[in-house]
Amino acid sequence: MPHAPAPDDDAAALAAGFVAGDERCLARAYALWSPLVYTIALRSLGDVTDAEDVTQKTFVAAWQGRSGYDPLRSRLPAWLVGIARHAIADTHAYRARLRRLDEQLAATQPMREAAASGDLDLADRLTVADEIARLEPEAQRIIRLAFYDDLTHHQIADRLGLPLGTVKSHIRRSLERMRNRLGVTNAAR
Repeated sequence: MPHAPAPDDDAAALAAGFVAGDERCLARAYALWSPLVYTIALRSLGDVTDAEDVTQKTFVAAWQGRSGYDPLRSRLPAWLVGIARHAIADTHAYRARLRRLDEQLAATQPMREAAASGDLDLADRLTVADEIARLEPEAQRIIRLAFYDDLTHHQIADRLGLPLGTVKSHIRRSLERMRNRLGVTNAAR
C-alpha cells in the first residue's frame, strides 16, 4: 500500500518546482508563507501598505532569483524571510531618505515665502520653474501643488484622486532629480 508523502517530501517537491519555474509552486509558496512575510514586515515597519509592498517585493524577487535558491542551504520559507528582511531594510532606508527630503522641503519654506513676496531673484525663480517644467506632467502638477499652492501630501492626493504613496513617491523622486540637476549638496542640509 503506498504511503502518504511526508511533509519533508512535500516541502522538497515544492522547492524543486519553485526553482524549476512551476507557477503552481509559486502560488502554493505564496499561500503558505506570504502571511509570515507580511507579519514580519508589519511588525518591523508598522504600516500596512509598506508591509504589503514588502510582501509583494519579496515574492517577486524570489521568483526572479529562484535560480539562486539552494534547497540544500536553507528551506524555502527561511530563504523567503531572508529576502523579506532585505526588502524591509530597503524600506527603512527609503523612509530615512524621505525624511531627509522632507526636511529639505521644509528648509525651502523661506525660499517659497521669498518667491511669494517677490524677494527671490528672478534668475532663481526661472531656474526652479525650468526644473519643474522638465518633470513628467503628473510630477509637475504634484510639485506645483506642493510648492506654489502649499498643499500637504494628503491634500494633493485628495485633489488629484491619487493614492497617498504615489504622491509621496512623485515628490521624493522629483526633489531628488531637481536636487541632482541643480547641484544641491549635503552641505545644504
